[in-house]
Amino acid sequence: MSTISLYLGPLEPCPYLDGLTAQMAFLAPDEVVTPHLYSILVAHGFRRSGSLIYRPQCPNCRACEPVRVPVNRFYPSRAQRRSEKHYADVAVVERPATFDAAHYALYRRYQMARHPEGNMGKAGPQEYIDFLANDRFDRTLFLEFIRGDDLLGVAVVDELDQGFSAVYTFFDPDHSAGSLGTFAILWEIRELMRRRKPWLYLGFWIEASPKMRYKSRFKPLERRSESGWITVE
Repeated sequence: MSTISLYLGPLEPCPYLDGLTAQMAFLAPDEVVTPHLYSILVAHGFRRSGSLIYRPQCPNCRACEPVRVPVNRFYPSRAQRRSEKHYADVAVVERPATFDAAHYALYRRYQMARHPEGNMGKAGPQEYIDFLANDRFDRTLFLEFIRGDDLLGVAVVDELDQGFSAVYTFFDPDHSAGSLGTFAILWEIRELMRRRKPWLYLGFWIEASPKMRYKSRFKPLERRSESGWITVE
C-alpha cells in the first residue's frame, strides 16, 4: 500500500467505555480512494462513517478491535439457525446507495425505538444519507429485507475486493422477533459464500461493551492485533 496521509481528530469522551478518552485518525479528505484502496484499508482496520474513513487512535486504550468473520469457516449457532428459519420467506433486494423516503422513515422509527436517548433519530434526510452513503467510491449497497409488501429492514454494506464491510443495519422495531439484525448478518455471510469471497468485516468489537457483544456470537471471529488477524478465543 502506498503512503497515505492521516489526520488526528480531537480528544473526546469515549462513547463506549465510561471514563476513557477517545481519538480517531482520519484519512485525508482529499485522498483519492479507489475501491481497491478502500478494500486494503478495511483489511488494515479502517472503518467509515459517510465519506470519513477512520480508525481509533486513542492515547491510552486499544479496546476497539476490528473484527471479521471468515465465511468459509462460519458455523451458525442454534439460535442463529432459528433466526434463518424465522425469516426464510424474506426476499432481499439490492438497491443503490441513494436516498429513499421509505428507508429514511424506517431509519427514524428504528432510532426512536432502539436509541431514544441519542440524536441519530433526529437526523434530517441529508444527514441520514450523508451518514450511510459516501461520495468517495461507488460500491455501497442498500439491502432491502422484504416480506410480502412490507419493508422489514435495510442493511448497508460496502463491497470489497475480499468481501463485505457491514456499515449499518436498521429495521422495523415491530419485527424484532427472530432477530432481524442477526438474520441480516447471516444473509451477508451466505451471500459471500455464494460469491466465493472470504471475509465479512463487522467493524469494531469492544469486549467490555454490551453494545458490541453481539459480534462475538458469529464464530469463528477474527480480530486484528498488532501482529495481524487472529482468532478470538
